[in-house]
Amino acid sequence: MEWPPEFYALRRGEGCPMCAEGRPDETPFGLRILEGEVSDVYLQRAGVQRGYTIVIWRGRHVAEPTELTLDEAAAYWSEVLAVGRALERQLEPVKVNYELLGNSLPHLHTHVLPRYADDPRPAGCFRSPTTSRPRILKRSFAPTPMRCADCSQARTQPYRETLRGPSAPQAPWPRGRRSSRGRGRPRSSPCG
Repeated sequence: MEWPPEFYALRRGEGCPMCAEGRPDETPFGLRILEGEVSDVYLQRAGVQRGYTIVIWRGRHVAEPTELTLDEAAAYWSEVLAVGRALERQLEPVKVNYELLGNSLPHLHTHVLPRYADDPRPAGCFRSPTTSRPRILKRSFAPTPMRCADCSQARTQPYRETLRGPSAPQAPWPRGRRSSRGRGRPRSSPCG
């Protein structure tokens, strides 16, 4: 199987939807919780996992982190790590996964995915409805309806406040006491 021709155009930045959207407060997929120096951070609406966040590079079009200068890379990874620390403080997961893919959309972005004590696959990769099957360039960028009433700007406020706090790491252990439901939040809320 070969890569589809449109992948190469997207890799060059031609028609890249992440570049075209600018720096919106809200996308069809999530709500911005941080406008960083070089990235935007979006808490995802999809009911994949509580705290599932994507950090999107917002400089020139870049498909691979190796295309960044040393200063750009330092700024980007600093912001990615700040997101991980904020999720650790806010949600107390057992582990945080950092996924850097780009096979479906070759624009630099990092999936930050908290993993909890009740994780169905603690030693394996996290399988969501969108990652359980092979997919190349099939993503629709059409707006999708919000999945619950809890997905709002107010719902993202604790994440924003944590991200604005000090970036020094907090004591990470003990962890693992909380499930993905955590802190008494309703189980029916897909975004946490």
